[in-house]
Parts: sequence; C-alpha cells; structure tokens
Amino acid sequence: MRNRNVVPTGVERFFGADEIIVSKTDLKGIITYANPVFLKVAGFREEEILGKPHNIIRHPDMPRCVFKLLWDTVGSGREIFAYVKNMSANGDHYWVHAHVTPTFGRDGQITGYHSNRRVPSRVAVEKAEALYRDLRAEELRQNDPRAALAASLDMMNRALAAANVDYDRFVWSL
Repeated sequence: MRNRNVVPTGVERFFGADEIIVSKTDLKGIITYANPVFLKVAGFREEEILGKPHNIIRHPDMPRCVFKLLWDTVGSGREIFAYVKNMSANGDHYWVHAHVTPTFGRDGQITGYHSNRRVPSRVAVEKAEALYRDLRAEELRQNDPRAALAASLDMMNRALAAANVDYDRFVWSL
C-alpha cells in the first residue's frame, strides 16, 4: 500500500530521455530490484524501497482500473504498455511510459515482473491525464471500492469501444 502520509505536492519531476527507470517485483508486487534512476526519481534509498509493495509509488490521481488491467495482463503472461503517474517519496509526481513484462522461470511459470519506464511524450501525458481524471472521478462517485473499480473499468471499456481500439492500441495512439 502506498504511503498514505505523503501528500501530493503538485510538483512534477522529470528524468532524462536517455534514462530508463527499472524495477523488478516478486509475484505479489514486492520490489526486489530498483535501479539508480528509479531511486533518484522516486526519491528513495535502496534500503527504503526493497521489500516494499510497488504501489508505494502509486499516485492517488491514478485510476485503480488501470492497475487492474496491468496486473491482469501481466498475470496472464502477456506484456503491457501504459502511461502512469507515479508519486515520489516527498509527494512530487512523475509520468512514465511503462513497459511491464512477466518474468518466467525455467519451468515456464511466472516468477515475478519486470518494468522499464521511459520518458513519455507531453502530448501522450495530456491525453492520458484527461482520461485518467475522468476515470478517477467515476471511482470517487462510488461509495464502495469494488463498485468504484467496476464503474471505472466499465467507463474505460466503453471509451475504448467507442474509439474502436483495445487498451494497447489506445496507448500506442497517444
């Protein structure tokens, strides 16, 4: 669970176009590796982040349905690309274009997950942020967390169907 004591500052952090944020998790989303770029941008020391749930960097503006889609996809053995707004240790935020893949053991079973995050285009951030704002507002209209997730998933699926694209094509269209 993300650190609920940290309040978003509204200040955006940036990282270089030549930098890649890398992290690895176990099957439960517990961080097992974080590269120096991740540590720098997220504002954590390695000993503070290893062993913590990856959602420690979840920004409250991110709709839950995006993470459900992400975890369902990689849990089924497929890769996914997504635009994500993360929160640093001090409450600043940073946008990433994430590529998340399952890691497979010798027996073909998923043993964990690997994520590379690059600098997204500003146009993509603006478009993703607009959709995510609507999805998050839909979640906040609900009283029950399950209903909130179902409502935002339904809203996202309807928006994708209206555009005649799946999530992958939506992401690549931005």
